[in-house]
Order: sequence, then structure tokens, then C-alpha cells
Amino acid sequence: MFKTVRIDLHVHSHLSDGTDTPTELMQKAQEANLDVIALTDHDITSGWEEAASQVQTTGVSLVRGMELSCAWQGITVHLLSYLHNPTTAALNEAQEKTINSRFTRAAEMVDRLAKDYEISWETVLEYAPAEGPVGRPHIADALVARGYFPDRSACFRQILHPTSPYYAKHWSLDPVEAVELVRAAGGVPVIAHPRARSRQKLLPTKVILEMATHGLAGVEIHHRDNSYADRDFLTEIASAYDLLVTGSSDYHGLGKPNQLGENLTKPSVLQAIAQQGELEVLTP
Repeated sequence: MFKTVRIDLHVHSHLSDGTDTPTELMQKAQEANLDVIALTDHDITSGWEEAASQVQTTGVSLVRGMELSCAWQGITVHLLSYLHNPTTAALNEAQEKTINSRFTRAAEMVDRLAKDYEISWETVLEYAPAEGPVGRPHIADALVARGYFPDRSACFRQILHPTSPYYAKHWSLDPVEAVELVRAAGGVPVIAHPRARSRQKLLPTKVILEMATHGLAGVEIHHRDNSYADRDFLTEIASAYDLLVTGSSDYHGLGKPNQLGENLTKPSVLQAIAQQGELEVLTP
């Protein structure tokens, strides 16, 4: 019997908002019987080198990626970029601008929260990566540690939700522009969990279609935040616009209940991504 290739194309390390180091991620991927993972930290690529150093040791192949923060008329959009050149100036400038804006936004939210909760900026920084982006997940961790909420998810459903009076916006790339930047950097753009209804307002279908006409390569359909009805709808879009269909865990370690390998991507899809990307998939 042939071995099934298990591919998870969306995981996060502690360098953005996960809780595992890149090394621990690769080790846990091995323990979960995964053959391939994509490290897709938010707006950064600083974990690539460490994860790559574990490919031979763990036997797990690595797709180097990133999750770009975007927005369309106030609606959050996440764009996965696979196998792009990390030295591309235009994309790097957008990443830096996003990280700086998220930092300022986080500080503003902490100021608002501090009026009603025992929380400070210094406390939040204790839960953020030393040289990485600071965002809502780290604010959530500080609130959980103070006993205000049981976990990150509860924080995001309540006081960190976009409808909360404590919420503040930050600058984000337009998703169509982001697709173009990723393509210009030699990357393969895939929209992440586009039907995450519990998190935010839904992105209009017309925007996904516009992204498709500007180079969007695929849609992350098999994800716990997409309902089965929405997965059917997204599959129809993918078929009509010849988009790749991916499946991923969106694993964050202890930060979310998502488990490595809970949704997977077909080997043929990974092969198509590898053919389009500038970088190669790192294999043992």
C-alpha cells in the first residue's frame, strides 16, 4: 500500500503569534506524521532559517511562506504567500509598514483596555516575540494570564473583536495589491480562510474574483473556520476561476485549539505551488 503524503500549508511559530519555536514546530510536525508543513508567520520570514535547519533532522519538508495582513474597506483579509523571494524591496516595505502599524494599533488598544482592566504595555510585551510583531494575540495572552478570560479565543470573541469599543484599526495592504506584490516577488498567493464568519464581516465574493484576475493562485478551503456549506461555495469559485484548493490547520500551538494536520492539502496542489514559486520546497 502506498503511503499517504500529509501536507499542512499554514502553521505559525512564536515569532508571530504561535507558541512553538520553528524547531519545535518541525519536531511536532514529525510527531503528527506530517510530511510537509508551510511556516507562514504573520508579515515576517524570520523563522525560515531555523525551520530549514530541521528539515534533515525531522524528515519533514518545508514550504517557506508568510501570511500577509490585508484589508478591504475595513474587512480583514489574510493572504498566504508561498515560496517568494524574501529580499524583494516592495514586499519588504509593505511588511514593515504593516508591522509598524500593528505595533501602534496594539499600543492604542492597550491604552483603551487599561481603563477597565489591569493591563499594561509592559505586560503585553512579556508575551510578544522579542523582535517580532506585536498584536492582538499578545494582548489576549496578557488578559488570560490575569484571569479575565479562559483563552485567546474568548478574548477575540469579545473585547478584541472588531465590534468592541476597545478595538482599533491598523494600516493594511489592499488584497488585490498584495496579490500583485506577492507575484512580483516570485511568490504564490493563496487567500486564507475567506469565510471565517465568527471573526469578522465576510469579504464580498467580487473582491475574491478581482484578486483572481490579478494573479491569485488558490483558496484555502479546508479550514475549520469555513463551514461545510461555505466550502462547497468556495469550491465552485475555485473551479470557475481555475484556482488551487488548499487545506490547512492554521496551527498556533497553545494559542488556538487548531491541531497540526487537521486539514490537509493534496500533493498535486503542492506540486503546482512549487512549479509557480521562485524558491524551492526544502526536502530531506
